[in-house]
Amino acid sequence: MKHQFLKVAAASPEMKVADPAFNAKKIVGIIEEQAEKGTELLVFPELCLSGYTCGDLFLQQTLLDGCLAALKTVAEATKGKKMLVFVGLPVAFEGKIYNCAAAVTGGKVSGVIPKTHLPNYGEFYEARYFAPAPEGSHVLCIGDEYAYFDRNFIVYDIHRPEFAVACEICEDLWTSESPSGQHCRHGATVIVNLSASNETIGKREYRKTLIAAQSGKNLCAYVYADAGVGESTSDMVFAGNNLIYENGVCLAESLPFSGETAEAEVDVGFLLHERRKLNTFCQNTKKDDWLDADFVGEDDLTLRRFPQLPFVPQGKELEKRCGLILSMQSSALARRLSHTHSKTAVIGVSGGLDSSLALLVTCRAFDLLGKDRGDIIALTMPGFGTSLKTKNNALSIMQAAGVTIRNVPIGGAVNRHFRDIEHDPENRDTVYENAQARYRTMVLMDVANETGGLVIGTGDMSELALGWCTYNGDHMSMYAVNSSVPKTLVKSLVAYEAKRLGGRMEVVLKSVLNTEISPELLPPDETGNIAQKTEDIVGPYELHDFYLWCFLRRGYSPAKTLYIAERTFAEKYDRETLKKWLVSFYKRFFAQQFKRNCVPDGVKVGSVSLSPRADLRMPSDASASLWVREAEKL
Repeated sequence: MKHQFLKVAAASPEMKVADPAFNAKKIVGIIEEQAEKGTELLVFPELCLSGYTCGDLFLQQTLLDGCLAALKTVAEATKGKKMLVFVGLPVAFEGKIYNCAAAVTGGKVSGVIPKTHLPNYGEFYEARYFAPAPEGSHVLCIGDEYAYFDRNFIVYDIHRPEFAVACEICEDLWTSESPSGQHCRHGATVIVNLSASNETIGKREYRKTLIAAQSGKNLCAYVYADAGVGESTSDMVFAGNNLIYENGVCLAESLPFSGETAEAEVDVGFLLHERRKLNTFCQNTKKDDWLDADFVGEDDLTLRRFPQLPFVPQGKELEKRCGLILSMQSSALARRLSHTHSKTAVIGVSGGLDSSLALLVTCRAFDLLGKDRGDIIALTMPGFGTSLKTKNNALSIMQAAGVTIRNVPIGGAVNRHFRDIEHDPENRDTVYENAQARYRTMVLMDVANETGGLVIGTGDMSELALGWCTYNGDHMSMYAVNSSVPKTLVKSLVAYEAKRLGGRMEVVLKSVLNTEISPELLPPDETGNIAQKTEDIVGPYELHDFYLWCFLRRGYSPAKTLYIAERTFAEKYDRETLKKWLVSFYKRFFAQQFKRNCVPDGVKVGSVSLSPRADLRMPSDASASLWVREAEKL
């Protein structure tokens, strides 16, 4: 599949206990269905050719022979298909019987993996029938063909070796030293688990916790296929819990007793990116255990969906996450205020989103410390571009918060500065805009010195990414509470706090949320409305936040980023618009690194931070040429 995605599926076929021919027929039917969908890796449950609940029938040669014949039927069904299939069966080898998974592709059995850990407790008596996996690599005869018999081998695509698949079987996952840990250290990026895990109250949740943890700590994709309702119900019932995880995140699951097939497209490129980032992930590839295959195609994504706002949780999780982030911000600020013995906190409030959030966080911090909110000195500093709406928003939110309000108009002082440096105020250039931002910062710093306080920074992570801040102006503060909060998340945080606080504060915060995003450094239009709209200049923040997430969190190339953006924003933006702002993102991000390399302290609240002391160590003069050229050629 394109851009290092792999289409995988886990299925629980209809089956009959001890009827390998019937079971093989049902499995072949699913193989044909999944081949039509472009599935490249398909996993079936433990002992699916025989049934897991055969009991002493496992000791019958007739059943063992029937399973090998069924395996050949399944293998034949993969001929001419770009697909790697895993099926479970009992296998006799050197006088013992093993609970095995067979890897099948291209019409042949590539290898057979015996189960390492055998349960022998409660309702499970596998040790009565099966032997644990032997050490070393062996050769197994299957009719007139031979296959590797080894618990450690990894199947990789001969054209795309990063698609490396290893296997463990049911109980292997539940043990303290699961084979999948070693497989991943040896280079496997995808783990399959053929399982027959019966259903009891609470077991589904525990099973999901295990798989999430295993895929997360091993930085792998995990495809879990579970036995379904065709198994014997003499003492147990099986629900067909098919699950697909990627780095701890569930991508797909089937409902219990539904007979559904779980399907997903796992991002192997992202897994490799995560492994490169963590030097605690120790990889020691043993190529002796690798078997080549040809199972990866070039189909487009059909299942995978990416959120348009990747930094903003959806549904019920949003409210919980917003509360946690605000607690992190306020607790961090409270610690800094306490450590510096600050008497006051000084903050510029413009009536926009960022400064409103910073003020809300500061109020929370003062409440944590038991300090009087009157020691929060909030300044409104109207300039040439300040609109009546934002000025009223600023005054209203400060009044509702119960803080000390200061009004310091800056127009006269900035005009005197223009005369001093002989700048024509009719020339609305960068000097005209930045002089206002820097003067406001000077006022804040002087008031903080005067009152023994700290200047609280208001700028967010999206502005830092794009360099949409004035160097040594709003770029600078004494503690930056929003520095790792992207613009798309700022809105959610303000909305959450509005709902929580209610009353007058809710009314004014809703007005803030409905205000155009603007630095307000150019005069309003003839009707008094905001003339300078940020997103008209730098582009939509929802796109830039999405690109930032793709670039830093996922490690995507420009081509992969645009490919995914086209599918994610198909109903909002055409390809040329997406490409335009992608090129702009790379140019701005690289060119503005010098601002990020000297940012003030600020708490990291999410998976991405632009602080040179936390996540991003990048020289200020790094070239964007590679990224820009690739994006421009798309």
